[in-house]
Amino acid sequence: MNLNLKDKIVIVTGGAKGIGLGICKVLASEGAIPVIVGRVDDDNQIAIKEIETEGGKALSVVAELTNPEACKSAVDQVLALCGRIDGLVNNAGVNDGVGLESGDYEKFISSIHKNLVHYYLMAQHALPELKKTKGAIVNIGSKTADTGQGNTSAYAASNGGRNALTREWAVELLKYGIRVNSVIVAECYTPLYDKWIKTLENPEEKLKEITDKIPFENRMTTAEEIANMTVFLLSDKSSHTTGQLIYVDGGYTHLDRSL
Repeated sequence: MNLNLKDKIVIVTGGAKGIGLGICKVLASEGAIPVIVGRVDDDNQIAIKEIETEGGKALSVVAELTNPEACKSAVDQVLALCGRIDGLVNNAGVNDGVGLESGDYEKFISSIHKNLVHYYLMAQHALPELKKTKGAIVNIGSKTADTGQGNTSAYAASNGGRNALTREWAVELLKYGIRVNSVIVAECYTPLYDKWIKTLENPEEKLKEITDKIPFENRMTTAEEIANMTVFLLSDKSSHTTGQLIYVDGGYTHLDRSL
């Protein structure tokens, strides 16, 4: 399907690895130009080389998004490079295990900055340009807001906030023709997930235990599957879809585990 994204400029936070890189690759395959916003330039450049090897194009902006000033600077840099913004994917974040028992105030607030505050700031700073282009926003979220996980209060709270902001922005931005949706991730196999699973005792056994509970095909979701939905929501092929939380998870969050 031609998604009519050729030469569209789309910001992807955390676009150098994992789900973010998957999104950038699919965008580039559709002729769009993803702008990777990440904290490490080397990682950004490695991702860009991968995309270019596959025949696409991408750009890089280096920014530490936990710093509020850096969010504005990142958007300013994108405008200096490209002169326009057609879409925003808020994706950067980390499940950092700040729990009720294991955390404290400083860790909790720090995690909220890592996982939620920059979603708001990136959207706020990109908004004047998105108004001009009637661009779209996609927030990447996590099942933890629905299911809980244990020992991850800050991340769960951040994802609840991402869901709420998606609905709130969809209402606020109706008048500008800007659509806002979320793609909710459950068990998606990324390098970060691989790193986490290997910290556990009997990682292969634990991975099988998890995949056995994923109703559709008893397998992990791929980054490409998350990316396909994200890119569709950025395109005009989803022109009457806004305010939706779309679960790309093989039925993990809502279907009966007994399946």
